[in-house]
Order: sequence, then C-alpha cells, then structure tokens
Amino acid sequence: MWEPLIEAVRPQGKTPPHDLRRTIAAIFWRHENGAKWRSIPAELGPWWRAAQLFIRWAKLGVWERLLERVQEQQGVALGMTFLDGTNIRAHHKAAGAPKKGASFEERDHREALGRSRGGYGTKVCVIADGHGKALGFALAPGQAHELPLAPAMLDSLAAIPLWVVADKGYASDAFRERIWDMGARPAIPAKRRDAPVACPKWAYRCRHLVENLWARLKEWRAVATRYEKTATSFLAVIHIAAAANWIKC
Repeated sequence: MWEPLIEAVRPQGKTPPHDLRRTIAAIFWRHENGAKWRSIPAELGPWWRAAQLFIRWAKLGVWERLLERVQEQQGVALGMTFLDGTNIRAHHKAAGAPKKGASFEERDHREALGRSRGGYGTKVCVIADGHGKALGFALAPGQAHELPLAPAMLDSLAAIPLWVVADKGYASDAFRERIWDMGARPAIPAKRRDAPVACPKWAYRCRHLVENLWARLKEWRAVATRYEKTATSFLAVIHIAAAANWIKC
C-alpha cells in the first residue's frame, strides 16, 4: 500500500535508502505513539536511521508530496471546502531550535511557537474537501489568529469550490467578499455583535466533517502534542497523519 506511494515521491539518488520499508514503519510507529526516537523497537531498525531519514525528507518536502500523491489517487471533492484551526500544545522538548542569528522571539515565530490561553503551542489550520479529508495545512504561533492564514489556503486549491464553510473565527466581511469574488459561496456565521449574514444551516451543519478530521488526526500522539523543534518537522508529521487518514477513510 505505502511502498508504491513512497517510491513515487522519494528522492531518487544513486543509492536507494537501506531497508526503506522497515525505516518507514519506524517513522510511522514513532509518530503514532509520540515516543522518543530512541524508543523505536529494535525490530524496526536503528532509531537514528529513521530520525535522519524523516528529518531529511521533511526538509526536501517529501512528506508533503506524499499527501499530494494520495490526494491524486483518491480524488478530491470540492463541492464544499472547510476551513478550521486548532491549538496544539507543545511539549517542553519542542523548544530549543537553533536561533540562527535571530532573537528568541524571532526564532519562535519562525518555528510557529507562541503562548496562548492554552499555553505554549502552535496554531494549525487545515483546509479540507467535501468529504472532510485534508488538502493542506498552515502553521502559526499559538497566539496567532487563524483568519490571516485563510486566503493563501484558498488560493492553493486546484479548483474553485461551490461552498466555503468555516466557524465564527473566520467571520469577516472582507473575507466573505473574497470568497464571493473567487466564485464560491461563504457559509460563515456572523459574530454576536455583527450584523446578520446569510449562512445556510444545512451547509454549516456539515462542518462536523472537519471537526471529525481533527479528531482522527489527533489520534496520532505526535499531532495531538507537538514534540518537534522545527515547524518543518512538525508540518511533516501532520502530512504523514493526513496521508494515512486519506488511505484509511
């Protein structure tokens, strides 16, 4: 199941990775269980090999291409598109990425880490198709608002959806106007103090699909809690979990 997908997206070097199937199994085991790399069972090969391959492929965008490949195979449904964000609490091990000459504040912003009411963590936003399957993600520090991330996520779609459904966190006249301008229809309820807007109840009720998506993704412990120091590695973990969700559903 995974082997042809991995072969299609992995870097094609002169020498293929050693014992690739077992190494991929080790990577998946680690992220599903949220364990330390050193805790990977011995039968899955050296832990350092799995860690090195995961990080190297994360930097090369391999895990993102894996998600895109699965989407191509399964087919995307854009009758509806859902936008939703969630706060992921960061483990204390997630702090400490290299400063790279910047201040600690600039480093945390670069690595999408910040303090919100829920504590130290990361804001993760998803755009999902009409079946509640992930199409793409965006990261921001935990205290950031999710609305500024939404326009770029809509622009990443391969086609224009019929409906864009989101909760009150995306309530903005300017954002609704942008959705209309792209040729779609917004189903975003107004905030309590705002003027009423059209938001079909039948469309908004479908938002449970993206909430169910988050519930499935957070079954992976390395998604429910951020253990990765860099935004690149954490986003790679999410891409792996999302690809697995496409295949299972």
